[in-house]
Amino acid sequence: MEHLSIKEIHDRLQELGDWDLIGHEITKEFHFNDFKEAMEFVQKIGEEAQREHHFPDIFIRNNKVSITLTTYEEGGLTYKDFKLAKIIEQLI
Repeated sequence: MEHLSIKEIHDRLQELGDWDLIGHEITKEFHFNDFKEAMEFVQKIGEEAQREHHFPDIFIRNNKVSITLTTYEEGGLTYKDFKLAKIIEQLI
């Protein structure tokens, strides 16, 4: 698997909506009513990530969850990152 071209990345970002491209990663911050809801969301992400064998960086602060995706072994973004991002969007 090889990383995506910049055009492919921008095309896929448009499909996702409000994810940001920072360097060789895509990222998004999700907001919840409280810490418990944020943790429940993270648990769902963990289950999906395990199924996909692709693991995001997750940062939790109070009621906010920041997700960052990249394919480290490929040195950039691949279709796996965008597939998991779409799955994460459906968990909300």
